[in-house]
Amino acid sequence: MTEEINMAMEEAEASMKKSMEHLASELTKIRAGKATPSMLDSVQVEYYGNPTPLNQVANVNTVDARTISVQPWEKSILDDISKGITNANLGLNPQNNGELIMINVPVLTEERRKELCKRAKAAGEHAKVGIRNSRKEANDFIKGLKSDGLSEDMAKNAEIDVQELTDNYTSRVDVLVDNKEKDIMTV
Repeated sequence: MTEEINMAMEEAEASMKKSMEHLASELTKIRAGKATPSMLDSVQVEYYGNPTPLNQVANVNTVDARTISVQPWEKSILDDISKGITNANLGLNPQNNGELIMINVPVLTEERRKELCKRAKAAGEHAKVGIRNSRKEANDFIKGLKSDGLSEDMAKNAEIDVQELTDNYTSRVDVLVDNKEKDIMTV
Protein backbone atom coordinates (compact mmCIF):
# COMPACT_ATOMS: atom_id res chain seq x y z
CA MET A 1 0.00 0.00 0.00
CA THR A 2 2.79 2.46 0.81
CA GLU A 3 4.19 1.90 -2.69
CA GLU A 4 0.85 2.94 -4.17
CA ILE A 5 0.74 6.02 -1.91
CA ASN A 6 4.26 6.98 -3.02
CA MET A 7 3.27 6.59 -6.66
CA ALA A 8 0.22 8.79 -6.12
CA MET A 9 2.42 11.42 -4.43
CA GLU A 10 4.93 11.31 -7.30
CA GLU A 11 2.15 11.68 -9.88
CA ALA A 12 0.67 14.61 -7.95
CA GLU A 13 4.06 16.30 -7.71
CA ALA A 14 4.77 15.76 -11.42
CA SER A 15 1.41 17.30 -12.27
CA MET A 16 2.08 20.25 -9.95
CA LYS A 17 5.50 20.76 -11.59
CA LYS A 18 3.79 20.91 -14.98
CA SER A 19 1.45 23.60 -13.65
CA MET A 20 4.47 25.59 -12.46
CA GLU A 21 6.28 25.19 -15.79
CA HIS A 22 3.19 26.33 -17.66
CA LEU A 23 2.90 29.36 -15.36
CA ALA A 24 6.54 30.25 -15.91
CA SER A 25 6.11 30.09 -19.69
CA GLU A 26 2.92 32.18 -19.50
CA LEU A 27 4.66 34.82 -17.36
CA THR A 28 7.52 35.14 -19.86
CA LYS A 29 4.94 36.10 -22.49
CA ILE A 30 3.81 39.06 -20.38
CA ARG A 31 6.20 41.86 -21.17
CA ALA A 32 7.53 44.06 -18.44
CA GLY A 33 8.71 47.03 -20.48
CA LYS A 34 12.02 45.46 -21.47
CA ALA A 35 12.47 43.99 -24.94
CA THR A 36 13.04 40.22 -24.96
CA PRO A 37 12.96 37.76 -27.86
CA SER A 38 10.45 35.61 -25.92
CA MET A 39 7.87 38.39 -26.39
CA LEU A 40 7.45 37.11 -29.94
CA ASP A 41 7.10 33.41 -29.04
CA SER A 42 3.38 33.44 -29.80
CA VAL A 43 3.86 34.95 -33.28
CA GLN A 44 2.89 32.68 -36.18
CA VAL A 45 4.11 33.42 -39.71
CA GLU A 46 2.47 32.16 -42.90
CA TYR A 47 5.37 30.20 -44.45
CA TYR A 48 4.66 28.30 -47.67
CA GLY A 49 0.99 28.15 -46.71
CA ASN A 50 1.54 26.84 -43.18
CA PRO A 51 1.42 28.80 -39.91
CA THR A 52 4.95 28.51 -38.52
CA PRO A 53 6.44 29.87 -35.26
CA LEU A 54 8.51 33.01 -35.92
CA ASN A 55 11.64 31.54 -34.33
CA GLN A 56 11.63 28.79 -37.00
CA VAL A 57 11.88 31.24 -39.91
CA ALA A 58 14.03 34.04 -38.46
CA ASN A 59 16.60 35.00 -35.84
CA VAL A 60 15.05 37.12 -33.09
CA ASN A 61 17.45 39.26 -31.03
CA THR A 62 17.40 42.31 -28.79
CA VAL A 63 19.43 45.26 -29.98
CA ASP A 64 18.99 47.17 -26.71
CA ALA A 65 16.52 47.30 -23.81
CA ARG A 66 13.77 48.74 -26.04
CA THR A 67 14.43 47.26 -29.50
CA ILE A 68 13.94 43.79 -31.00
CA SER A 69 15.37 42.85 -34.40
CA VAL A 70 13.96 40.04 -36.53
CA GLN A 71 16.32 38.77 -39.25
CA PRO A 72 14.44 36.37 -41.57
CA TRP A 73 16.31 33.52 -43.23
CA GLU A 74 14.54 34.41 -46.49
CA LYS A 75 13.93 38.08 -47.36
CA SER A 76 10.80 37.09 -49.30
CA ILE A 77 8.90 36.54 -46.02
CA LEU A 78 9.55 39.97 -44.49
CA ASP A 79 5.97 41.09 -45.17
CA ASP A 80 4.55 37.82 -43.79
CA ILE A 81 6.58 38.31 -40.59
CA SER A 82 5.31 41.90 -40.24
CA LYS A 83 1.76 40.67 -40.73
CA GLY A 84 2.27 37.87 -38.18
CA ILE A 85 3.58 40.29 -35.55
CA THR A 86 0.67 42.67 -36.15
CA ASN A 87 -1.89 39.83 -36.07
CA ALA A 88 -0.46 38.50 -32.78
CA ASN A 89 -2.01 41.60 -31.16
CA LEU A 90 0.98 42.28 -28.91
CA GLY A 91 0.73 46.05 -29.18
CA LEU A 92 3.96 46.17 -31.16
CA ASN A 93 4.57 48.05 -34.41
CA PRO A 94 7.02 46.20 -36.72
CA GLN A 95 9.11 48.35 -39.08
CA ASN A 96 10.38 46.65 -42.25
CA ASN A 97 13.53 48.20 -43.74
CA GLY A 98 13.90 45.67 -46.56
CA GLU A 99 16.64 43.73 -44.76
CA LEU A 100 15.17 43.02 -41.35
CA ILE A 101 12.34 44.02 -39.07
CA MET A 102 12.92 46.37 -36.14
CA ILE A 103 10.42 46.62 -33.32
CA ASN A 104 10.56 49.47 -30.83
CA VAL A 105 8.98 48.35 -27.57
CA PRO A 106 6.99 51.29 -26.19
CA VAL A 107 7.25 52.33 -22.57
CA LEU A 108 4.33 50.93 -20.59
CA THR A 109 1.68 53.29 -19.27
CA GLU A 110 0.44 52.94 -15.68
CA GLU A 111 -2.88 51.61 -16.96
CA ARG A 112 -1.16 49.00 -19.15
CA ARG A 113 1.08 47.95 -16.24
CA LYS A 114 -1.98 47.32 -14.06
CA GLU A 115 -3.60 45.35 -16.87
CA LEU A 116 -0.47 43.19 -17.21
CA CYS A 117 -0.43 42.61 -13.44
CA LYS A 118 -4.02 41.36 -13.69
CA ARG A 119 -2.96 38.96 -16.45
CA ALA A 120 -0.10 37.70 -14.28
CA LYS A 121 -2.47 37.15 -11.33
CA ALA A 122 -4.94 35.33 -13.60
CA ALA A 123 -2.14 33.05 -14.85
CA GLY A 124 -1.17 32.41 -11.21
CA GLU A 125 -4.76 31.52 -10.31
CA HIS A 126 -4.92 29.18 -13.28
CA ALA A 127 -1.76 27.42 -12.03
CA LYS A 128 -3.22 27.17 -8.51
CA VAL A 129 -6.35 25.53 -9.94
CA GLY A 130 -4.13 22.97 -11.66
CA ILE A 131 -2.28 22.31 -8.41
CA ARG A 132 -5.53 21.90 -6.48
CA ASN A 133 -6.82 19.50 -9.13
CA SER A 134 -3.66 17.42 -8.65
CA ARG A 135 -4.32 17.41 -4.90
CA LYS A 136 -7.90 16.28 -5.46
CA GLU A 137 -6.80 13.42 -7.72
CA ALA A 138 -4.22 12.24 -5.17
CA ASN A 139 -6.74 12.46 -2.30
CA ASP A 140 -9.35 10.56 -4.34
CA PHE A 141 -6.78 7.85 -5.01
CA ILE A 142 -5.97 7.65 -1.27
CA LYS A 143 -9.68 7.38 -0.44
CA GLY A 144 -9.90 4.52 -2.95
CA LEU A 145 -7.03 2.78 -1.16
CA LYS A 146 -8.79 3.35 2.16
CA SER A 147 -11.80 1.43 0.87
CA ASP A 148 -9.37 -1.31 -0.26
CA GLY A 149 -8.06 -1.76 3.28
CA LEU A 150 -5.58 1.07 3.88
CA SER A 151 -5.51 1.98 7.58
CA GLU A 152 -7.16 5.22 8.71
CA ASP A 153 -3.86 6.57 10.10
CA MET A 154 -1.89 5.90 6.90
CA ALA A 155 -4.62 7.52 4.81
CA LYS A 156 -4.67 10.58 7.07
CA ASN A 157 -0.86 10.90 6.97
CA ALA A 158 -0.88 10.58 3.18
CA GLU A 159 -3.54 13.31 2.88
CA ILE A 160 -1.45 15.56 5.15
CA ASP A 161 1.59 14.95 2.92
CA VAL A 162 -0.44 15.80 -0.18
CA GLN A 163 -1.66 19.02 1.47
CA GLU A 164 1.91 20.00 2.42
CA LEU A 165 2.99 19.43 -1.19
CA THR A 166 0.05 21.54 -2.39
CA ASP A 167 0.91 24.36 0.03
CA ASN A 168 4.54 24.28 -1.10
CA TYR A 169 3.63 24.63 -4.79
CA THR A 170 0.95 27.24 -4.09
CA SER A 171 3.48 29.40 -2.26
CA ARG A 172 5.89 29.00 -5.20
CA VAL A 173 3.16 30.28 -7.52
CA ASP A 174 2.67 33.31 -5.26
CA VAL A 175 6.42 34.04 -5.33
CA LEU A 176 6.58 33.79 -9.14
CA VAL A 177 3.55 36.05 -9.61
CA ASP A 178 4.79 38.59 -7.01
CA ASN A 179 8.19 38.77 -8.73
CA LYS A 180 6.54 39.29 -12.11
CA GLU A 181 4.32 42.04 -10.69
CA LYS A 182 7.36 43.82 -9.23
CA ASP A 183 9.08 43.49 -12.61
CA ILE A 184 6.04 44.92 -14.42
CA MET A 185 5.56 47.82 -12.01
CA THR A 186 9.26 48.83 -12.03
CA VAL A 187 9.56 51.86 -14.29
